[in-house]
Amino acid sequence: MAGHSQFKNIMYRKGAQDAKRAKVFAKLIRELTVAARQGLPDPAMNPRLRAAIQAARAANMPKDNVERAIKRATQGGEGEAYEEIRYEGFAVGGVGVIVEALTDNRNRTASDVRATFGKYGGSLGETNSVAFMFDRIGAIEYAAEAAGAEEMFEAAVEAGADDVETSDEGHTIVCAPDDLHQVREVLEGRFGDPRSARLNWRPQSTIPIDEDTASTLFKMLEVLEDNDDVQQITANFDVSDEVMRKLSA
Repeated sequence: MAGHSQFKNIMYRKGAQDAKRAKVFAKLIRELTVAARQGLPDPAMNPRLRAAIQAARAANMPKDNVERAIKRATQGGEGEAYEEIRYEGFAVGGVGVIVEALTDNRNRTASDVRATFGKYGGSLGETNSVAFMFDRIGAIEYAAEAAGAEEMFEAAVEAGADDVETSDEGHTIVCAPDDLHQVREVLEGRFGDPRSARLNWRPQSTIPIDEDTASTLFKMLEVLEDNDDVQQITANFDVSDEVMRKLSA
C-alpha cells in the first residue's frame, strides 16, 4: 500500500504542476493576444509584444504556441476581446494590493476579485485608493549569470536606468516607465534577452506582517493568482525570514 500511495502522491503533484503550467500559458497567451492586436505583429516594431514573447520563452512555452497566438490575434478573426482592468483594495492587516487583469467579462472578473478579497478579510476599493502608495516603474530582469553586479549597474546607468537591485536570484533594473523600451534595447544589445521587461508597481513603503496575517494574505494572493483573468499582483507587505520559516515548516 505504501508504494501505491507514493505513486498516487507523485501523480497528484505532477497533475498540479501541469495544471499550474497550463494556467501560466493561458495568461501568457492573453498577453500575447492583446500585445499583437495593439500594435504591429513584428516584435521588433512592437515593444509590448517583444516583452510578451520574452515572458513566454522564460516560461518555456513552445514556440509553436507563441506563433499560433500571434497569428490568431492578427489574422482578422473575431476571437476574444480582452479588456485591461486594474483593481485596488486592502487585504488583512491593511496591506495594499493592486490586481491587474485581462478579461473578456468585466462583471465576472470584478465579482471574483471582490469575493476573494472579502473571503480573506479584505475589501476592494475604488480606483487610486491604493495606487497612490506605489510608484509606477519600468522593471527589467536578468539572471544572475548574465553579468556581475558592477558590470550590470554601470551598463544600466549608461542606458538611462535609475537603479539596479542585485541578489543571488538575479538583477532587477529599475527605470522610468517612459524609458523602459530604450533601456531594454541598450541592455539587450549587451547582455541578450532579459527574463522579463515590463511596467510594474513598486511600494513606496512596506507593512510588516506577522505569521497569522501572512498566512491569510498568502491564501488570498494564491486564489487571485489562480484566477485565469489575473495577470499580475503587487502588494506592499514585508515578511521577516523568521515568519517565512514558520510558514514553510
